[in-house]
Amino acid sequence: MSASATTAHPTLDELRAEALEAGRRPRRYGSWYVTEHFVRAMRAYGWTIVVGALGQPILYLLGLVAGLAALLDAPLSYQGVEVDYLVFVAPALLITAAVSVGTEELTYPVMSGFKWRRYFYGFNASPLSSGQIVNGCIAGAGARMLLAVAAYYLFLWLFGAVPNPETGWIAIGVGLLAGLAFGLPLLAYAGSLRDDTGQFALVQRFIFTPMFLFSGTFYPLDTLPLWLQWIGWISPLWHGSELGRAVTFGSELPAAMVAVHLGYLLLLAGGGYVLGRIVFTRRLAQ
Repeated sequence: MSASATTAHPTLDELRAEALEAGRRPRRYGSWYVTEHFVRAMRAYGWTIVVGALGQPILYLLGLVAGLAALLDAPLSYQGVEVDYLVFVAPALLITAAVSVGTEELTYPVMSGFKWRRYFYGFNASPLSSGQIVNGCIAGAGARMLLAVAAYYLFLWLFGAVPNPETGWIAIGVGLLAGLAFGLPLLAYAGSLRDDTGQFALVQRFIFTPMFLFSGTFYPLDTLPLWLQWIGWISPLWHGSELGRAVTFGSELPAAMVAVHLGYLLLLAGGGYVLGRIVFTRRLAQ
């Protein structure tokens, strides 16, 4: 008897079960498939990511250590703790790195998915759901944020800018939360746009830059005039920086303010996520 005659062919029921399992797999792991797409796509500008994650903290920290901080003789007194200027600024720079990544990864790639390359529609034509597409976008951006803040924290520690390393590592999670708090509303906004007519450039110039300058990044927020302090109050960068300072050098932050800072960041991130799912679902259904 020939070998081909003894080969067992799958039954119709087995083929049907195999097809059903193949269809269930994207439903089960769809968010990770989309995440994998975004992470693989980042390889096209991988050196930019590496240089940004490693070069930016080195340049900022060298500039502060050898430049501005060298001009300050006395330590800075902040919330009951006297610290060097570099120690004061360092957590805010870490949070800024995460917010900057969120601004990049949750704007133009989203516009590309809907308009320029339209891969979101290809995803949606498969068993993937719109919610899984949103989850994958966020997880892909979050992976790059995590790399950026982890690299930043490493250099802060090497430069001696983390007096309390036993709790300072929590700043990595705070940075990730702050990046999502700013980036997820942008994700929803980017998903609602039909054309890019410079909106993202306006966000960079008139939202991110003022937020960076007037959110207590380089000096305590209460040293600003009251008519400018509101920028920090509504900025995820200030809320994240305050939490970062509490864990890196032990600034005396009342428990009520910890709850306010965390609650505000979670509100922005959660609200942006819900809006993002609604926007993606509506647009992919058209």
